[in-house]
Amino acid sequence: MKILSVVGARPNFMKISPIISAIDAYNAGSFTLSPSPGREKIDHFLVHTGQHYDRIMSESFFQDLGICQPDASLGVGSGTHAGQTAEILRRFEPVLLEERPDLVLVAGDVNSTLACALVAAKISYGSNGKRPLIAHVEAGLRSFDRTMPEEVNRVATDHLCDLLFVTEQSGIENLKREGIPEEKIFFVGNTMIDTLMLFRERASQSDVLKSLGLIERSNGSERISPYALLTLHRPSNVDNRETFTGILDAMEKISARLPVVFPAHPRTRKQMDSLQIQNVSRSSGPGAMVTEPLGYIDFLCLMSNAKLVLTDSGGIQEETTCLGVPCVTIRENTERPVTVTQGTNLLSGVKPDAIVDAANRQLARQKGNSAPEFWDGRASYRIVEAIRGRFP
Repeated sequence: MKILSVVGARPNFMKISPIISAIDAYNAGSFTLSPSPGREKIDHFLVHTGQHYDRIMSESFFQDLGICQPDASLGVGSGTHAGQTAEILRRFEPVLLEERPDLVLVAGDVNSTLACALVAAKISYGSNGKRPLIAHVEAGLRSFDRTMPEEVNRVATDHLCDLLFVTEQSGIENLKREGIPEEKIFFVGNTMIDTLMLFRERASQSDVLKSLGLIERSNGSERISPYALLTLHRPSNVDNRETFTGILDAMEKISARLPVVFPAHPRTRKQMDSLQIQNVSRSSGPGAMVTEPLGYIDFLCLMSNAKLVLTDSGGIQEETTCLGVPCVTIRENTERPVTVTQGTNLLSGVKPDAIVDAANRQLARQKGNSAPEFWDGRASYRIVEAIRGRFP
């Protein structure tokens, strides 16, 4: 049996990495469904599309997460949505025809996810019309906002796939509502949380807090200075000058209360330059600290110790829920409602006053929460079990 997994952008690495580890455990025999004598092991082939391609957004994740180097690198680079998707389609097809996997595994909602699922859905290995099964990790999430490119990718990918691996109950309900047959849906949990649990201890040893000057020394002892953590990358937030500057005005007010650490995504940094946004904060308070993007281990350390996280990222909503860290999502909607109903997440919208109000409310709450169902570090094993069940 041969599985071909696809990674392309930063979030994919955390979602696929534990599945690769679970496949290795299956092949090594340390797994409830490990192959008995006469049963085939799983042959795994990793494709990196190169949607994210610089050291911090790509290479560092292979190092931090211990992922094997990709078997094929497509090197598509950046571009418009249409151009990038088309280039992935063009470059992925010959790899698929050469490798002829039994199953193609895609994750998340980036352009690589949709493009590779589409190629697999339309491929034919020969005159009999055989194609691989297609599995989607993180299926069923819906913001119900079709202006978001990620939402288009999610919906289209789910309807192309044969196996849909769901992270939360809302995903099951969404897929059923869209007419997806129940036998295609598997409630397995969240592989990003598998990764977080595996690397949380290692992240606690990171020296990133010290390097950013967030360690206070007093009477011979050390403690972590209170700070907030900000991430922004969605086009709806950073491509419109009025919206972007409004968000940064909110950060200015928040930074009067505690420092805001802002690891700027390359795309966000580019927009700051093109919109001639020079300073994140001009307040007389502690201010804001703009840094380069961080690798997974350093960022996990920074997120784990923050008093507050402000973000427009879907994955960070989930990770802060698992960590029990108060989170403000700077969006009007979320495709991960369990982070609001059961987690630590609060939607603020994008108006400056609303963001500040949400931040103040979240700073007043205590850390801690209960983890959603199956967010227990075992989602990747459930995925491998489900896949094996389709290939007896």
